[in-house]
Order: sequence, then C-alpha cells, then structure tokens
Amino acid sequence: MAKKEKSEYIIQAVSHALDLLEQFHDDVDELGVTELSKRLKLHKNNVFRLLATLESRNYIEQNKVTENYRLGLKTLELGQTFIKQMGLLRQSRPVLESLVAACNETTYVAILKDLNIVYLDVVETDLTVRVVPRVGSRLPAYCTAAGKVQIAYMTDEELEAYLQPRDLKPFTEYTIVDRDALKKNLREIAEQGYAIDNEELDLGVRCVGAPIRDYTRRIVGAVSISGPSMRFNDERLEKELIPLVKKAGEEISSKLGYHK
Repeated sequence: MAKKEKSEYIIQAVSHALDLLEQFHDDVDELGVTELSKRLKLHKNNVFRLLATLESRNYIEQNKVTENYRLGLKTLELGQTFIKQMGLLRQSRPVLESLVAACNETTYVAILKDLNIVYLDVVETDLTVRVVPRVGSRLPAYCTAAGKVQIAYMTDEELEAYLQPRDLKPFTEYTIVDRDALKKNLREIAEQGYAIDNEELDLGVRCVGAPIRDYTRRIVGAVSISGPSMRFNDERLEKELIPLVKKAGEEISSKLGYHK
C-alpha cells in the first residue's frame, strides 16, 4: 500500500480556521463576518460557525461595540509560550555545552508541562556508559531532579492541587510516594536551591537539577546533570556536580533577565 502524502490528511475545517486566524496581521486588528467571508471565499454561515468555535476557545473575541472580531487572549498565550521556550532553548544551549565540557556528563534543560516535565534539549557525554536521552518525553515531576526543583517552589495551595488527584506511583524502591515525606523533601530543595533524584525514576541513575528563572523571577524551567549512580557518588555530587548545576541555572536565568 502506497504511503499517503501528509496533504491527504489535512482536515478542511481546521485549515479554514487557521486561514481565518491568519487574516489578522500587520495593521488588520478587526474584521467583520462579511469581510472574512470575502477573504476566505466561504459562505457567511461557515465563517460564523468558525468564529463561534474559535470564540468558545478564546482564540477569537468579538468587539461588542463594532460587532467585528479580533484575536483573543489564547493566541497571545500561545505566542508567549513559543517565545519563552525558544528563548530558553537558545540561551541554555551554550550553557549545557559548557556544563558537559566541565563534568563530561549528560545535561538537560526541562520545563514543567501539565505537572510533568518535558526535556527540551540535551547535550550528551562522550562516555560509553551514559543515560539514554529523553528529549520530548513527559516524565513525572515528583521523582525527577528537574521536576522536583520546579514544584518545590510552588505555594502550599499549588502543591496541594498538584498532589491531590495524583497517585504517587513507585518507579523504583527509592521513589518517594509518601506525601508528607515528599513535601519535606521539597521544602529542603527550596531552601538549598537544588534537587537530587536518587535513583527515584530509574535504578542506577542519579540526577541533580537547579531552577531557571526569567526576568519576572518566575521559575520557567530547570537544568540538570544526569548519569549512572556509580559515577554520581555523594562526594562528587557535593564537591563538583551541585556547584556546577547551580551555577548553570544562575547563568541561564541571567541570560533570561533574572537578577537576584
């Protein structure tokens, strides 16, 4: 069976909705149904249905005075998310490379997404025994260094909302599944400014992570160093890896406009 071209999978209604959103550009801030119908070469009823759908999801809003339509707040949120993530990637890459040059272990930058972490970028060690890269993977925040160092700074209310519906699954014998013990661990992390994953997600793997903040002082991600526990003994963590990852977190934060 011949492989289909991607163009064969296009959903026409979605394509029309995106065409509609793209009409708002440069100096065009508001458009009416009639004008949109002309531009899109679609019947007014179809345009109205597209507008109603987009409005229900806050991608479009109606000016009650002119009755014309304009972009909604959701489009701004998407744009800001893209800018933040691309800014974080661009600013963190050279720091990750310097970090690997300093310790020759695999380094990551990760963000919190729907209360899981997603690794955005990785720079690998050249050592034979290494951790398998997980760029794009979603992993639970409560048992990863990059995740714990982000949820550690949540307010009590935010943390309760995070833990309430969550079944703290034990991935290894070292996973912290007791809520009170996890809260205690998170309080310690917030005080010391770094987190350690002590084989909590994968046996034989230890990680250390530090927070990344932007110019608003908000935590927008984490930088982490990961490797086999045989190379990540307590002495090396204390003397080398923790200072390196904290410095890397501060350096990326500084590039994003954060000042203490």
